[in-house]
Amino acid sequence: MSAASAVPTEAEDRRVAPPIEAVPVDLVAFDTCDTALAELRKAISPHVGVYGLGNHGFATKAEGDVAADSRAGGTPRVAQESAAVPEHSKTNAHEAGVDEPDLVKTDGKRVVTVADGKLRVLDVATRQLTGTLDVPAGHASQLLLDGDRALLVGGGQGVAGRGSVVDGRSDVYVEDSSVTLVDLSGAPRVLGTLTVDGRYVDARQVGGVVRVVVHSGPRLPWVYPMDGRSEAESLIANRELVATAPIESWLPRYELTDTDGSRSEGALVACDRVSHPVDHSATSMLSVLTFDFPGELGSGDAVTIVADGDTVYGTGSSLYVADDHHLRPATRFAPDAPTTTEIHQFDVAQPGPPRHVASGRVAGTLLNQYSLSEHQGHLRVATTSGDAPGIPEQAPATQSAVTVLKRDGAKLVEVGKVDGLGLGERIYSVRFAGPVGYVVTFRQVDPLYTLDLSDPAKPRKVGELKITGYSAYLHPAGDGKLIGVGQEATEQGRTTGTQVSLFDVSDPAAPTRVAAHHLPGASSEVEFDPHAFLYWPARDLVVLPVTTLTEPTARKPVGPTSGGLLVLRLRDGAFSAQGTVGHEQSSYDPGIRRALVIGDDLWTVSAVGVQVNRIDGLERQAWVPFN
Repeated sequence: MSAASAVPTEAEDRRVAPPIEAVPVDLVAFDTCDTALAELRKAISPHVGVYGLGNHGFATKAEGDVAADSRAGGTPRVAQESAAVPEHSKTNAHEAGVDEPDLVKTDGKRVVTVADGKLRVLDVATRQLTGTLDVPAGHASQLLLDGDRALLVGGGQGVAGRGSVVDGRSDVYVEDSSVTLVDLSGAPRVLGTLTVDGRYVDARQVGGVVRVVVHSGPRLPWVYPMDGRSEAESLIANRELVATAPIESWLPRYELTDTDGSRSEGALVACDRVSHPVDHSATSMLSVLTFDFPGELGSGDAVTIVADGDTVYGTGSSLYVADDHHLRPATRFAPDAPTTTEIHQFDVAQPGPPRHVASGRVAGTLLNQYSLSEHQGHLRVATTSGDAPGIPEQAPATQSAVTVLKRDGAKLVEVGKVDGLGLGERIYSVRFAGPVGYVVTFRQVDPLYTLDLSDPAKPRKVGELKITGYSAYLHPAGDGKLIGVGQEATEQGRTTGTQVSLFDVSDPAAPTRVAAHHLPGASSEVEFDPHAFLYWPARDLVVLPVTTLTEPTARKPVGPTSGGLLVLRLRDGAFSAQGTVGHEQSSYDPGIRRALVIGDDLWTVSAVGVQVNRIDGLERQAWVPFN
């Protein structure tokens, strides 16, 4: 929603989206492969059009969405290691004890980065680059670290010709993802690479076990109305294609390359191990793969359900995958249904493949993984309703809600709900902290709502703070304080630059903003990727990358930006600017992406190199260029 949108009229307010009860979702396994094929063909048929499925045969994300929207945040934690390893920050993650993939990791002894098709290892003691490894660009966009091993994950650009052969044709483009296991005990070397059909969604690590979520579609050689073929002929051909497609067209495939270069391939999952809800479109499958750091890579021992998924949230015992159906192609001529989000819960408390244990459905759409929070056996879900497509003046005005779900057998059922938050607005950030929830909505002003969730059956709004601008990320800071990172804005809703706010929420009924730091004309990656945020309370540090627009030059004629790192101290309830850190930049460099604390130093990572500055005074200690 545009920050400058008009305030809803009284008529719009009367069109507030009616509440929709949370609905349990039953998942069952297919009886046989023949049954699976018949049901998949039947379910996908209403979605087949002249270009196949939706956008030229692909079920794609809505414009503006990012596959990695389920990115993380949380308080960095001190490493529990020997005294020889300096204290160091970790990736800003949602839940304690659950690591999330990012573009840089450290164990206090080394810093490992992955970018532009290359993995790099730097020694902390010498501040030198000690190893590099070429990896497929795009396929390795994030990494996880455990001991002397790294797991690289990411999605590629897709491959042609891996589709199932139907009527002698197999010319189909397949989106693919990969998982690469790397040994770091000496010079970095690849121990194995797994490539699977589908779009990489996200991953979570608990201890030495990693779960990777992949979303795949059917591999079918759709035909298009071209080269003299009419739309009617194309539609008939595509319907016949579905009617004759084998079960292999839906089952994702894998290709595994071992250390010695030997290859194996096959179906990622057998059809009798695929579960499905009663209502599904058969346009996609969701697979959860499991990898154990100490072992061999393997094919992931996938658990697969017929569903979409775009948001991943994990705890030490549960993995949740949510889907608000924006990946699902619309049924031709069918009226738009109220937007809902399906949530699937997997039990990951034990080693080995996860178990699907429950599913449910709530009204509205999620913002990101922070819209989900598990607490004492209940799942809290923050959503915005009323964003249905169509003619704006006919759509209901938006409102937001927090729904509390509890597992009942194989179902996630609603036990409580608080709604009516931000009428005419939508959620910009969410954070849950134990029995309390914080929700920020925005259109022209920023209401920060505080919620009492101590009674799951009776969640309620207890406080509200209206200020200009909004916080796109919220971070608990202890002692009843909450840090917000977002944008300041005029009273008309026009954004004016990055703002870091400190809220006192010790009295949930009366939240207040006690401090703020405004950087005019700036924006921060933290607003859409909380991995970029660093809060290090041991040194009172609040650190975030920022970019500011600069005047065009002959070298940078189109929208140039200057990217650096803003370093703030948070003491006695107030922010004080310690300065900024910058890297040597090129004309295409987006600026600093991440910051790490290791001992007394602040390490920063950009596309062109790694820099080390002292925390006190920000004096530069070392610069390690990547080229």
